[in-house]
Amino acid sequence: MDETRSAAAKTGIDVHVRSAPRPEDLDGALSAMREHQSGAVIALANLPVPSRQVAQSVLRYRLASISLLNDFVEAGGLMSYGASVSDIRRRAVGYVDKILKGAKPADLPVEQPTKFELVINLKTAKALGLTIPPSVLLRADQVIE
Repeated sequence: MDETRSAAAKTGIDVHVRSAPRPEDLDGALSAMREHQSGAVIALANLPVPSRQVAQSVLRYRLASISLLNDFVEAGGLMSYGASVSDIRRRAVGYVDKILKGAKPADLPVEQPTKFELVINLKTAKALGLTIPPSVLLRADQVIE
């Protein structure tokens, strides 16, 4: 969160943190954001609330949203940018193979993600009255229409 605040401050954006530790807390957090005139939500991947519920609630409060996970966008969120889940799974299979062949897990290197994906939901953008610039759409790995 500190890195997000620091980056936002450099562009003149105020960050207000609202948490929803339980599904029933989500509407209260989003309502507080609207009252604070927030325009967007970063939906953290570790929320204890299903992606579909978060995406639908955020849209109901007319807030733009981004998450790390593609399933959030498939559920109705505006966009996601994060490590490719399919690439992580593929690389995990390689680790399993090495361990099954006798490698000690502690001896295997820790790898950082190398492939990232941008996914945009144009249906959600339209519902929010947003126009995604063509240059951004061209950079997207997937566009949901």
